[in-house]
Amino acid sequence: MRRIFSITLFSILSIYIAPLVIAESTIKNHNQHNAKKKSHSHKPTLAIGVAYDQNGTLWLAEVKNKKLLVSYSRNKGESFSTPKAVTTHTENIYADGENRPKIAITQDGTILLTWSLKQHKKYSGDIRFSRSTDSGQTFSLPITINDDGQITGHRFDSLTTNGKGKVIISWLDARDRDAARNRNEKFTGTSIYTAESNDNGKNFNINKKFHEHVCECCRIPSVWTKEGPIIFWRNIFGKNTRDFAISNLEKGEIRRVTNDEWQVDGCPHHGGDIALGLDNRIHIAWFTLGKTRQGLFYKHIQGNKESSPVPIGDPTAQPNHPSIAASDKNVLVAWREFDGENVTANIMYSTDEGITWSNQQRIADTKGPSDYPVPLINSEQQMQIFWNTKNEGLKIIPVDNNINFEASILNWYTYLKNELANLL
Repeated sequence: MRRIFSITLFSILSIYIAPLVIAESTIKNHNQHNAKKKSHSHKPTLAIGVAYDQNGTLWLAEVKNKKLLVSYSRNKGESFSTPKAVTTHTENIYADGENRPKIAITQDGTILLTWSLKQHKKYSGDIRFSRSTDSGQTFSLPITINDDGQITGHRFDSLTTNGKGKVIISWLDARDRDAARNRNEKFTGTSIYTAESNDNGKNFNINKKFHEHVCECCRIPSVWTKEGPIIFWRNIFGKNTRDFAISNLEKGEIRRVTNDEWQVDGCPHHGGDIALGLDNRIHIAWFTLGKTRQGLFYKHIQGNKESSPVPIGDPTAQPNHPSIAASDKNVLVAWREFDGENVTANIMYSTDEGITWSNQQRIADTKGPSDYPVPLINSEQQMQIFWNTKNEGLKIIPVDNNINFEASILNWYTYLKNELANLL
């Protein structure tokens, strides 16, 4: 009982002290980030893409020496094949922070890849695509997906497929903003554009504008549900309220799913993540410094119902950049923190569709630059964290999904209390 009380007290204190601590930490990080940008012209390309195919093979996409490489593992990451180059020539590829190469495998084994290519103009780029139809032995000549021919912002690509031939690539696109400025008109944020294929990426339709006035530097992850492709992004509501929304890319109805009331004139470079679980349940994780709440949070969405936000991380350790994976009833969330000396990879997980959660755990640390920890769950429901660091290289960390009983009971009680409060 004493331990349950201490956990509860810590949770309450975390909620109240988070606004001050996280705000101060964010400003500090922003200043440090700007200082590093001045002193280092080239960032290490540590951001990776990982995915399992239906046969249990693990696929890895990474950038080394300005080339996109793909390798595979048949033993869950203990060893990998010799990497194959996707790009025939060197490309200046975005592979840090909110940008990473994306990889997906369809039901017939076609390997799909997208990435963002840096152009010479600041904040400009192109969305690139390639695929393999022979199990990664060869890759098609990379093509540029954005079709406007402009040197402007085409970045933060997102890739999703139904596995049966349909593929949708989404990205943040600045062509509408540029056009408005040429007319001496104000344009807040940027736009989301898409390109669709009905033959596993052999051909793509012309670009379509999906939505205007979205945050210009936050990733836009997407998943394919029973109702079709769903995208999750930081939208600009009203004048400059930057909260999250979801929408079906084929139907276009926008639904606001966070009411944090974060009013900020500029992009926080801090996107959220989305995953699809059992019974078409959508799981999301995000960061905010809004009036309503501050910090990292998780919630799930099923139909018209939404769970109450669950705080993530230690607010005194600058928790940031959450990622989420889901399969069957299992949900795995990963994020980074900073303890004053080390950058740490942290997790929490659920085995009952996000209703109750394990204790939050620190699973690895590093003193140098690192990617954000990437969670993944294979078809055998084994959970793993993939964390690429400059000093130690790629770490693949298995997660033991035996939830602490005491923490589970407390989380279940909190869940029921919150759900009851929503009904009253």
